[in-house]
Amino acid sequence: MLKISSGFDAGNIDVVSLERADDIQLKIRKDNNSEFFQWFHYRVQGAADRALRMRLTNAHEAAYVDGWDDYQTVASYDRQQWFRVPTRYEKGELVIEHQPEQDSIYYAYFAPYSYERHLDLIGWAQQSPQVKVEALGETLDGRDLDLLQIGQPASDKKVIWVIARQHPGETMAEWYIEGFLERLLDMDDAQASILLEQAVFYVVPNMNPDGSVRGHLRTNAAGANLNREWQTPTAENSPEVLLVRGRMEETGVDLFLDIHGDEALPCNFIAGQAGAPDVTDEILKQEREFEEDLLLANPDFQLERGYEPGKFGPETMTIAAFWVGDQFSCPAMTLEMSFKDYDLRPNPATGWSPERSAKLGESTLYPLARWLKRRDEEA
Repeated sequence: MLKISSGFDAGNIDVVSLERADDIQLKIRKDNNSEFFQWFHYRVQGAADRALRMRLTNAHEAAYVDGWDDYQTVASYDRQQWFRVPTRYEKGELVIEHQPEQDSIYYAYFAPYSYERHLDLIGWAQQSPQVKVEALGETLDGRDLDLLQIGQPASDKKVIWVIARQHPGETMAEWYIEGFLERLLDMDDAQASILLEQAVFYVVPNMNPDGSVRGHLRTNAAGANLNREWQTPTAENSPEVLLVRGRMEETGVDLFLDIHGDEALPCNFIAGQAGAPDVTDEILKQEREFEEDLLLANPDFQLERGYEPGKFGPETMTIAAFWVGDQFSCPAMTLEMSFKDYDLRPNPATGWSPERSAKLGESTLYPLARWLKRRDEEA
């Protein structure tokens, strides 16, 4: 007997019809108090050796319909190894066809990054003598908002902030952070050691733990899109942004990275502050050099595609990178990764994956080192 469930961390699906294995009808639930939806994550049981045809019937109403083109769903038997399964978008529905080899299998929009794994990451990181864990405060659902301070502040050190997963369904962002931290905290890595001599890092691995657990695509428990809250955050609507902004004002910011995923573009890219009203040519130059250095470090990155300057119109200064860059007169960049694959370096088995996300995180130490070296030379 087939059974479909989503009553677990980051689960999201509603069953419309389960009468036939070859015509399973499902709907993705909206984020709470919001019209956003696209993230799905569910379990099928009793599926071994059965040809499943699963139709997500409201896919045409999803937040980013362009995201379904050339998209392939991820699946896993053990929730550790995720692989892509045949998926197509037709007649307004996302159709997933797969014949599982085992009775229990999970399907998701991208490989989930669970709240338990997040807590494990925090616990692992604090074993390093370089790390201090701060609870900035509580989310609306009562979860801790965790901040990692890495290295000791000093007057001659730069202050680098890295945040991830403002949009909870963009789980590749926390996979990236995991890779970034594993290298930055590797004391056998000379590059990491030198970086920590020159800078102190403030890292928020998950800006939106409530939305992550609830199975949201884009919003927190109140239905707020955190990456549109940076100009006027409130304790009632967006405490996560309010708390992080307050801590930034205490530490200052010399460079800022905000890690995301993009539903539509099949590539990885950085959106800097081009198009912001008061950004200087010097800041734009530093951001462009950072992009070029990341490309040298990791060919899974590219420079040709991304967002057009001015894309966000009147919302521009409500977005983290634009607000931080303006407030602190510093390079502030949004790094976007693909939900699909990098089309110029495809991997049909996994597409863009947790492993590649983590490797891109590791690679970011190189452009950070180059940026610090240039600032030292200018001093």
